[in-house]
Amino acid sequence: MNISKNMSYAEATKTNVKAKNDPTPEHLENIKLLAEKVFEPLRVLVGNKPIKINSVYRSKEVNAAIKGSSKTSQHCKGEAMDIKGTNVSNAALGRLIKDNLTFDQLIFEYPTAGEPAWIHVSYSKTKNRKQVLMCYGASDYRPFNDKLINKL
Repeated sequence: MNISKNMSYAEATKTNVKAKNDPTPEHLENIKLLAEKVFEPLRVLVGNKPIKINSVYRSKEVNAAIKGSSKTSQHCKGEAMDIKGTNVSNAALGRLIKDNLTFDQLIFEYPTAGEPAWIHVSYSKTKNRKQVLMCYGASDYRPFNDKLINKL
């Protein structure tokens, strides 16, 4: 089953945690909206090259087992995904989202020498704040600093 043209159900629900990770119909609706509004447009922006999906949906059990995960994580609602570039840098992915797409929250996660380890992005059907942050640790979130992230 596919969520969208380039996102499968298996990618959206994969986890290394030994716990049930099946989204409800409402969560599935949110995942499809995230794919429609963020993932698929981002694929177009990178020339339809693959983007690695690290995490999308997390059940409360899965989320609780992941060190540093917030109890209020949008992953638990199917509204967030963690991604990595395969043919573009993670910094480039984040900048493309920031400059071209509507989103709720965009986090450049654990940047080292200007390159984030991955990009967290969320989309909400109710309110999208376009909040851009950098994360340096489990509770160390700072406002985005353009000078600390590599340019495209």
